[in-house]
Amino acid sequence: MPVISKRGTSIPASPIRKLTPLADAAKAQGKKVYHLNIGQPDLPTPKKALDALKTIDRTTLEYSPSNGLKSLRETLVGYYERYGVKVAENEMIITCGGSEALLLTYLSLLDPGDEIIMTEPSYANYITFAITCGATVKTVTSNIKDGFALPPVEDFEKAITPRTKAILICNPNNPTGYLYSDEELFRLRDIVKKHNLFLISDEVYREFRYTGEPYLSALCLEGIEQNVIVIDSVSKRYSECGIRVGMIVTHNAEFLKTIMKFCQARLSPPLLGQIVAQASIEGTEEYSRECFEEYLQRRNFFIDGLNKIPGVFTPMPKGAFYTVVSLPVDDSEDFCRWLLTDYCYKDEKTPECYTGETVMMAPAAGFYSNRELGRKQARMAYVLKKEDLARALLILEDALKVYNSR
Repeated sequence: MPVISKRGTSIPASPIRKLTPLADAAKAQGKKVYHLNIGQPDLPTPKKALDALKTIDRTTLEYSPSNGLKSLRETLVGYYERYGVKVAENEMIITCGGSEALLLTYLSLLDPGDEIIMTEPSYANYITFAITCGATVKTVTSNIKDGFALPPVEDFEKAITPRTKAILICNPNNPTGYLYSDEELFRLRDIVKKHNLFLISDEVYREFRYTGEPYLSALCLEGIEQNVIVIDSVSKRYSECGIRVGMIVTHNAEFLKTIMKFCQARLSPPLLGQIVAQASIEGTEEYSRECFEEYLQRRNFFIDGLNKIPGVFTPMPKGAFYTVVSLPVDDSEDFCRWLLTDYCYKDEKTPECYTGETVMMAPAAGFYSNRELGRKQARMAYVLKKEDLARALLILEDALKVYNSR
């Protein structure tokens, strides 16, 4: 039998999706699975965007330019101005989702053996794409006890070597929901400037900030304008993950020239997705406000409910719609598997074994380079309506009792 590549076998399975076969089997048995494992919003896509899709009058669905439709990029110029970011349409490239934006950025910056530093816990695909490029991931660890704040400068300095090319952050953060303060971003700026590194900033959740403070994009950090690359996407802010439209934004012309070679090789980003994305950006301010208010209410309700469960702890997320939760179990992955394969819910109203519902979560070990750090944690996404979140909390509390009494 032919041998699979070492690269392919070394890539870890997604902690977000690896248990999907078990969830599918549970559903096939008639169970309702409450998905807390994945950031798939249940809110509707803007009607304006759906109408744009329904009324396409093109006779040919052609390739778009490799860097994306100019009209979309021009519309995005106005979008970024709302956040104090001055950028030209030729300083951004449209991609097949934020994931491709990240992968193409890595391919343009990192040679095999180069190193990239990121905080952990971190979004699992950051690590997967680095392995794909042959790069080495160095991590600095944030702690649940202080809400996953930015680790000390000394930790970054210890991680930097002559092979270090970039620091990657996600702000607001996936998987922790942490929102970096201006002071923390200034500290990162100073490190980047001192060591002449790239700063890759994933800012796809900028709309979901719960502090009331103005948002500071990495693109606005003075003194490192040529070092900053922002990864962005319309997926979460408009509930349109399936259209696969992301973007890379930077003032670095040499980087843009390099990444265009990869963009031309993959031909073009999705035409239909770009049409929907462009229609989503303007005239949807009320939609965005309503989405924000809904997620704020879900956050407050869900985090409060989690911390009322005996033995459970999670800090209050300042942004996005995720939280990393400490659970009173020895192995969260075993617990998450058990929830999908063996859990049997009982309550006073249904004394018989009731197998109609369960919960799916993402074991947090996969978000750490040292899996032991996340062995008793799970990432949860509060993207479901409050009624479903309430049911999930009830099930989780009961399941922990049953699991720990076995």
